[in-house]
Amino acid sequence: MDRPREFLFDIPVGAGVSTRANADGPPVKPKDAATVILTRDGADGLEVFLQHRVKGMPFAGGMTVFPGGGVDPRDADTSVAWAGPPPSWWAGQFACDESLARALVCAAVRETFEESGVLLAGTQDAVVADVAPYAEARKALESREISLAAFLADARLTLRADLLRPFAHWVTPPQESRRYDTRFFSAKLPEGQRADGATSEALATGWQRPSAAIGDARDGRRMLMPPTWLTLVEIDEFATAEALLAAPREIVRTMPTLIKEGDRFRVVLDPTEV
Repeated sequence: MDRPREFLFDIPVGAGVSTRANADGPPVKPKDAATVILTRDGADGLEVFLQHRVKGMPFAGGMTVFPGGGVDPRDADTSVAWAGPPPSWWAGQFACDESLARALVCAAVRETFEESGVLLAGTQDAVVADVAPYAEARKALESREISLAAFLADARLTLRADLLRPFAHWVTPPQESRRYDTRFFSAKLPEGQRADGATSEALATGWQRPSAAIGDARDGRRMLMPPTWLTLVEIDEFATAEALLAAPREIVRTMPTLIKEGDRFRVVLDPTEV
C-alpha cells in the first residue's frame, strides 16, 4: 500500500491533539521507543490489541494506543539469549546501529510483556504458552526492578526476534514537549497466550477490528494519534495476522505535520522533512 502524503484527521480541535505545545523553545531530542502492533485472527478477520491510556499519563494521556514505550538503556544488554534475525538485520531495517537495534527489539518484547502480558520468548524451538509463572517478573519489569536480560536469564528463556516484523518509523513533531523516535513492530499473538489489561498505564484494553477502532474515533468514542490512526488504516487491508506479517514493508522515517483546518486536522506526511 502506498502511504498517502496527506489525510484529514477527524478528531475535533481541542480533543487532546497539540500543534504548538513547545513552539517557543528549542526542539526536545526525541527518546528512542518501540511500539508493537499485536494482532490475532478473530471471527470476522484480523483484530488488533489496543489500550486506552490513563488520562494523567505525561504522553498520550487519554489516547488509544498500541503497547509500547521508551527504550531502557539495559535493553541493549548483549547477554540476552536470541533467536531469529540478528541485531545487524534489524539495524538495516531501521537505519540505526546494531546496539540500538538490539535495544529496540528488546524494548518491544519487554513493553509487550509489561503492558499486555504477552511474552515473545521461549526456546529456540518453541514459544512460551503459559505465562502464569512469570507474573511476578512482569511486575518487577514494569517497576524497573529488573532488566529484561536478567528476567530471561533467570527464567532460562530465549528472546524470539523471529516473532516480530518491522512495520514503521515515526518521530514526534518538534513542537511537542515530549518527543519519541519510535519504531513500530508487528507481531501475532502466540498460541496459548492471552493479552490482558493488567498494567497501570491503561484504563481499558481489548481486541478490536481496525475499522471498528477508526469508526469509534470518528464518532468521538476514542482518541487516536495520527500514527495510530494511519496504522489502523493500513492493517485493515489484511484479512489475517499471518498475511500482515508476510507483507513486505519499506521502513521510512516519518514526522507528521498537523495543520488545523476548522474542526479537523490535516496531517502532512513528508519523509524528507525529518
